[in-house]
Amino acid sequence: MAPQNAAVPGLLSLPRITTLLASLLVAVGAGTNYVFSAYAPQLAARLNINHTQLNVVGLAANVGVYASGPVWGRIVDARGPRIPLAFSFIFLLLGYTGIRHFYDAGVPEGTSLSSLGLALLIACSFMTGVGGNAGSSGAVNSTAKSFPDKARATTTGIVLSGFGLSAFFFSTIAHSLYPGDTSSLLFLLACGTALASSIGFFFVRAIPLAATEIEHTEVPESEATLFSHLNDSHTPLLNQPAEEYPPSSPRSRSRSLSRGRKAQAFEGPNVYGRALWLNPDFWLLFAIFALLSGTGLMYINNVGSIAQALFAKGSPTYDEVQASRWQAAQVSVISIMNFSGRIVIGVLSDNLKNRFGLPRSYSTIFVSTLFFFSQLLATQISDVQDLWKASMLVGFSYGTIFGLWPTVCIEFFGLSHFSENWGYLSLSPLVGGNLFSIAFGRNLDAHAPVERSTGRAHQCLEGRSCYVATLGLTSTACFAAILLSAFVTWRERRKLLAGRL
Repeated sequence: MAPQNAAVPGLLSLPRITTLLASLLVAVGAGTNYVFSAYAPQLAARLNINHTQLNVVGLAANVGVYASGPVWGRIVDARGPRIPLAFSFIFLLLGYTGIRHFYDAGVPEGTSLSSLGLALLIACSFMTGVGGNAGSSGAVNSTAKSFPDKARATTTGIVLSGFGLSAFFFSTIAHSLYPGDTSSLLFLLACGTALASSIGFFFVRAIPLAATEIEHTEVPESEATLFSHLNDSHTPLLNQPAEEYPPSSPRSRSRSLSRGRKAQAFEGPNVYGRALWLNPDFWLLFAIFALLSGTGLMYINNVGSIAQALFAKGSPTYDEVQASRWQAAQVSVISIMNFSGRIVIGVLSDNLKNRFGLPRSYSTIFVSTLFFFSQLLATQISDVQDLWKASMLVGFSYGTIFGLWPTVCIEFFGLSHFSENWGYLSLSPLVGGNLFSIAFGRNLDAHAPVERSTGRAHQCLEGRSCYVATLGLTSTACFAAILLSAFVTWRERRKLLAGRL
């Protein structure tokens, strides 16, 4: 009889590496929401919409990403990555093609985009978010299921780093081939993202793990009701015949329960559905994620406007081309550091667990602290030439949260329903992202001069004063996240100590 794992590919086998690289490519195409600041101010000027309306357009993409998470997660868990990747191709192509159409059409001089036009533009932006998350869900799920726990944070971090590198990748190509041409950038986004999804459709799939590579996580009996039903498989876990004891005998029932508990311990926790919503750890992670990701989304979506505000105050003659260069530079810095943060936190959290036996959730304090200092730094910058420092720290911090949270989600709630659980947890950025981004838009509009003929707000010329109040709000939010992260760590420490007694 052949060994059970004879046909299972090795850890560094071609099928696993192919899935990893194809997933990385899909992630690069899926993370284009972060390119928004590269064309947002130009889109607003072309369509004559104010900063608050522009933030609504940007938020629509984020709503598409996070609101669709549970749907794509359930589909990926049940049917695999191909269905989401097919829809990713469709939505990304239609979404960016639609945005490009609005930009090319523009509006007549002295008028602004109609309410219907604004609604359709928001719908296009929403489609780019839904399509990006469809591709990302398939890529991350397949990678997480293709590599064992000891390498999971690192490999998923690599895939998620592609999500962060997306803005740099597309903006750099566009700047090299079509400098200053926003229409061509949008065309590149439409074709490039669709191509990445189509390649992923053929090459991204979950490669099964050998039994010896599946993590062993002890589950206390008191928590059994929070997890999935016991394994009802009729395959014996031990090399003993099933007929050894009559099915109805007490000893048989005892052995079945024991088998179920051993299977459960072997497979790790499996919290999902109603049990997930009743789990206090879920709400703690949800709250921290909302505060930190909302802070990051606010800055990333508006760094182009921040750069323009700082440049306008320091330049007596406002040069649109030069301003766009500073704007593009911030997008590139954020993207590279976003990429780096996802890689670094994956390696760091894997080392904490593998070398020191510490849960990956301990790293949440580190991530929250990074965010807090990024906002303090941003409040102190008054010259556009120094803005890269804040962009670098925000980008790195944002990368660490999205590199860490998926593996913490697996650690707390298990792998079997990972994509669905991650989808629910990913609803949290909608809360912080909407709150902080709308606050930023209103703050900027309040300081921007208004043209009497159209009633539209124009470029704010007051520099840091245009937005600093919003940074005070996000700094407070990040400090609250530090306190909540400390509480999570304390809870995990108590569980560790209780398990050793």
